[in-house]
Amino acid sequence: MKIKAQLNYLHIAPRKVRIVADLIRRKPMRQAKAALAFSKKKSAKHLAKLLASAIANAKHNFDKAENDLYISAITVNEGPVFKRYRSKWRGTAHMIRKKTSHVSVELDERKDKNIKP
Repeated sequence: MKIKAQLNYLHIAPRKVRIVADLIRRKPMRQAKAALAFSKKKSAKHLAKLLASAIANAKHNFDKAENDLYISAITVNEGPVFKRYRSKWRGTAHMIRKKTSHVSVELDERKDKNIKP
């Protein structure tokens, strides 16, 4: 059974979020939480909250134990780009693109539960 959670409109560029998402892909919950706790990236805090939400979904909706779950898929897609303008030389306006991200995480249950995480 796949358990899903989403985080939309995160005000961090997708290329920066993908760096942290690659750290926790295909990892058990204990290792993923530890990797996010010790990461210095700004997006690690947001991904930790998303992971906690997905774990809460698994416990409440499907009665799954946290130790039996792992991150089967995590995707980071581009969200809308906010366009702002700043004055540059000779008073001309230059566009600044503020990028956003959509992150979705998918948890799955391990097949072999006898192996310790």
